[in-house]
Amino acid sequence: MHRRAMLAAPLALPMVARAQDAPYPSRPIRMIVPFAAGGAADVVARLTAGAMGEQLGQTVVVENRGGSGGVIGSEASLAAPPDGYTITFHTLSSAVLNAGLYRNLSFDVRRAFAPVALIGLVPNVVLVNARVPAATLAELVALLRREPGRRSYASSGNGTITHLSALLLLQRTGTEAVHVPYRGSGPALADLMAGTTDMMVDTIAGVLGGVRGGQLRALAVTTRERSAVLPEVPTAAEAGVAGYETYNWHGIFTPAAVPAPIRARLEAAALAALATPALQRRLAEVGVDPRPMGAEAFGAFWDEQLALWIPIIQGSGATAD
Repeated sequence: MHRRAMLAAPLALPMVARAQDAPYPSRPIRMIVPFAAGGAADVVARLTAGAMGEQLGQTVVVENRGGSGGVIGSEASLAAPPDGYTITFHTLSSAVLNAGLYRNLSFDVRRAFAPVALIGLVPNVVLVNARVPAATLAELVALLRREPGRRSYASSGNGTITHLSALLLLQRTGTEAVHVPYRGSGPALADLMAGTTDMMVDTIAGVLGGVRGGQLRALAVTTRERSAVLPEVPTAAEAGVAGYETYNWHGIFTPAAVPAPIRARLEAAALAALATPALQRRLAEVGVDPRPMGAEAFGAFWDEQLALWIPIIQGSGATAD
């Protein structure tokens, strides 16, 4: 038996080497989504994972690791071997806002992760309830200037994109309003429609029912181009507030230690998936404006987002610790 084992050992070594040298990917890939299953981010992640899997010739399995606004899932991603078999689905919240909201993060998000590809943007819209005497964004700004601090704006919580987007609008227009935070967009929109609060900045996908039903008035979208689902609503720039852009976004990342050739393979697969009409259509159906962007351009975009939002968060005093 001992002699047979010795003879077999040299044969086993080439087999191990061949397994290690197998073309990437040679087995399923895990995509960690640092948010709960069933939410908007989870839906986009699953659509993207399926399309990427077709391009890679391997299954991309979504694993939800929610908690602490995306921190728990981020830490799980960074704890995995940096071999390309664990990738991360980040949003603006987990890739940017957490860096300003959490004072004691166990990682520096910009150094710990490497961008692979931007998936798309989720446009916001400036809203007022139907009772507010403002039919345009210019009229809202004029109203806020006449009544400084007397009007209120709702948000889905302190430090969320809905809070910070409205705060940025006030800063850009030199106006004031009282912040009323809620536990999520649902109750915030309900009170806005009821007239308890005056205004809000929220994603287009979440407010279409209220806008089309007449309870909410959409004054401007916050991206450079008009929205295909609300084509009659002008952009903020068209409405008189130049340079005001806010949106959520989704992207694919890996831990920074993943080798560059593997990241390049993932980038190519993501961009090829995003070029397919089927995925573009499915993303549009869930409120995402597909904006494919490769690793280099995405990295520059990420830096711009960090430079924009971190000072706003610090100035707001919002924390999540």
